[in-house]
Amino acid sequence: MIEIKITEKMKKQAWAKSREMGVIRNSIMKGDGNIAGFLGEEVANVVIDGTISNTYDYDVVSKSGIKYDVKTKRCTSPPKPYYDCSVANFNTEQKCDRYVFVRIENKNKRWGRAWVLGWLEHDEYFKRARKLTKGQVDPSNGFVVRADCHNVAISELKEFTNYDLGSTK
Repeated sequence: MIEIKITEKMKKQAWAKSREMGVIRNSIMKGDGNIAGFLGEEVANVVIDGTISNTYDYDVVSKSGIKYDVKTKRCTSPPKPYYDCSVANFNTEQKCDRYVFVRIENKNKRWGRAWVLGWLEHDEYFKRARKLTKGQVDPSNGFVVRADCHNVAISELKEFTNYDLGSTK
């Protein structure tokens, strides 16, 4: 897990993209999560050091061509290894090589710290994931699931290394 400082430049870029996008179809947060999602892309790219592409299928492309879809959750405290990362059911067909997971601290409507939690290959993610359905109470944490999704614990993610950034497997 890598802690990243959120800069004013990141906030401004995320805010501009969020306003431009508006509410997207199938948004779990009804558009309220857009700024967090765009901020997550900025944060992930600090580690990946690629190009933010922002397509339906992926968000960041590494210099070696690896396509990452960034999944971001807001939080109020540092993430724990047993916390879950999620991919919504309507996102399972995205044509990315890897998912990268980010948590962004938001307290009192202020952005604080951010963490790049790790990554998994697209297919590996779904092999490891627990499938949950909307309205179900997740037995691991008591959270009421907002949309059908697939969850993996942070502890099951791979950590970034220089090798990972340049390799497709």
